[in-house]
Amino acid sequence: MKEEGKKSVTKLKFKRLMRKKWLYPALYLSVAALVLVGVFWYQQGASDLEDQIAEQPDSKVQDEFLTADNEKDTVPVMEHQENLEMPVADEKAASIVTKFYDYDASEQDQESALVLYNNKYYQSEGVDITREDGEAFEVTAALSGTVTEVKEDPLYGNVIEITHDENISTVYASLEDVDVLAGSDVAQGDVLGSAGKNSFGQASGVHVHFEVRSDGQPVNPEEFFGQPMSNIIENAGQEVQEEEDPPAEEPQEDGEEPSEGTEQSSDDAEQSTEEELNTDEDPAGSEDEEQAPDEDSASSISTTQT
Repeated sequence: MKEEGKKSVTKLKFKRLMRKKWLYPALYLSVAALVLVGVFWYQQGASDLEDQIAEQPDSKVQDEFLTADNEKDTVPVMEHQENLEMPVADEKAASIVTKFYDYDASEQDQESALVLYNNKYYQSEGVDITREDGEAFEVTAALSGTVTEVKEDPLYGNVIEITHDENISTVYASLEDVDVLAGSDVAQGDVLGSAGKNSFGQASGVHVHFEVRSDGQPVNPEEFFGQPMSNIIENAGQEVQEEEDPPAEEPQEDGEEPSEGTEQSSDDAEQSTEEELNTDEDPAGSEDEEQAPDEDSASSISTTQT
């Protein structure tokens, strides 16, 4: 009986406690206080961690936060290659009036790549660049390199040769004046001089004659404007390979002889081509009175020296 009485008294006290008006606000304030204490403790711990990181040397901090990507083998960065640029300060105002003679080009392009000098036509090994208004303009380096030669040619005017990596060289002719010296290093876009006139390319007016050579062999500059030197080297290598490996001739049947008509037509074609290139030739022999370039090329600058 005593135990039952104790239990009833406890329940009565609990019910009285629950009826107190201050009980629920007190519970709410207690829970809120616990939450605030927890937030304050978390913020304090984060602040202490930031202070510790700030006090450590940068190298230690970086070592602690290395990612898995940084642990991979690094790939070496390829050396930057310059793209071939037109040798003019303002490309928008420039135009090509004489093209590079390409045997695979169209008939129209081949005609625009012939230079008439002393009543003879010569094949151009470069391009002639002028301004649309016909005025003089600054000639700039198409690639960075070293000036290996500066000379005055009786036919081509002032000539500058610049050598680059991988046996690539550029030639700038028909210059009115020259602003660089042989042996000096130039960067792409540096002014080399100003365009002028010359005896060989009189029809082009004020212009710069520009050539690109790979291992001494001329290539078409117009095909490589805006492209890296590696493309020029690759193209030159392909041409050499084609020359070394000519297409195999078709085998002829036993007893079959080449057609005489075929040989004759080939000879006639060569003769007609020679006649076209020598049209309007002065029969009086005026070539002897003036210096003429190599008949096989319109821009054999190295072979026209006296």
